[in-house]
Amino acid sequence: MKIAIASEGKTVTGHFGHCESFNIFEAEDGKVVSSTNIANPGHKPGFLPSFLNELGVNVIIAGGMGGRAVELFNEKGIEVVLGVTGTAEQAANDYLQGKLQPGGSICHEHMHKDSCHG
Repeated sequence: MKIAIASEGKTVTGHFGHCESFNIFEAEDGKVVSSTNIANPGHKPGFLPSFLNELGVNVIIAGGMGGRAVELFNEKGIEVVLGVTGTAEQAANDYLQGKLQPGGSICHEHMHKDSCHG
C-alpha cells in the first residue's frame, strides 16, 4: 500500500494542490517500510490525481482539497482522507493503525494558499 501525504516539509499541508511536495509512505502488514519525498510537479486541473495514480498511490491525505480533485481520486479508486493536521509521518502511522481522525474539508475557493482550512 502507498500513502501519499500533501506536505510542506514534514507537515501535512492545508491544501493538497498547492503543497510543496508529497511524502509517500509504502506500507506492508500495517507498518511503514519506506518513505520518499516527491516534489509537487505543478497544480494543473486534473493532473495530480493521475500523477499519483501512476505512482501506485492507494490513499491521499491532506488538510483540504477541491471537490473535483476528490471526484477524480475516487474515480481512480484512491481513498481521500481530509481535514488532517500534524506531521506526515504521524498521519501515515495513524492511518495504518485506524486512529486517523479526519475532519473532512472540501475546498471551495482556490484563490489563496491554505484558504480551505477548517
